[in-house]
Amino acid sequence: MFQKMAEFGPDSGGRMKGVTIVKPIVYGNVARYFGKEREEDGHTHEWTVYVKPYINEDMSAYVKKVQFRLHESYINFLRVVTKPPYEITETGYGEFETTIKIFFLDPNERPVTLYHLLKLFPSDTNAMLGEQKVVSDFYDEMIFQDPTALMQELLTTSRLLTLGTYKHETDFAELEMKTRKKIEAAQKRTSLEIAKFKERLKANMEAINGLKNEIRQLKDDQVNEI
Repeated sequence: MFQKMAEFGPDSGGRMKGVTIVKPIVYGNVARYFGKEREEDGHTHEWTVYVKPYINEDMSAYVKKVQFRLHESYINFLRVVTKPPYEITETGYGEFETTIKIFFLDPNERPVTLYHLLKLFPSDTNAMLGEQKVVSDFYDEMIFQDPTALMQELLTTSRLLTLGTYKHETDFAELEMKTRKKIEAAQKRTSLEIAKFKERLKANMEAINGLKNEIRQLKDDQVNEI
């Protein structure tokens, strides 16, 4: 988190100029297959869609409420949660896009809107391993640029969410490391390909120059014969 203290006065419009506060979050869903279609409604999965802090922090220090917009086939498809955990658990049989809207205690701060495609069905790899739980979550950051004095105070009020071990469904640190390694490997392959291309290009240019010299020599020989 980066913070820079700044002067606060009437000309700032109530905002702390030059201050940037970043709050990392995780959002997504986890789903579990019943094992068969439920007779009464045809539902096949139980799922939970959520937004939560990336670090062990109580977001209610600055979040007023979180609104989840589900598929319109659900009764009360607009669900509001006013305290942690910010999540909705339901059952269903189909995937659809959910909208997660985060409102803050300071009404002068605009809500943050997230879009998530609810995932119920496992990938081919998960299916082969016989895994029943499907996890689809993502890391993101809420960036507060020039927050109000009140919002700055709320954002910097730190409280623990839990005293126990705080873990996510996805190990984002490990995922970042694997992604970084893939990028480095791809960059290395690209560098090798570029080097090979340059070598071929150099050889082709030398061949072209050789042909040009031969053509020039043939022309010179023809002129001398005349």
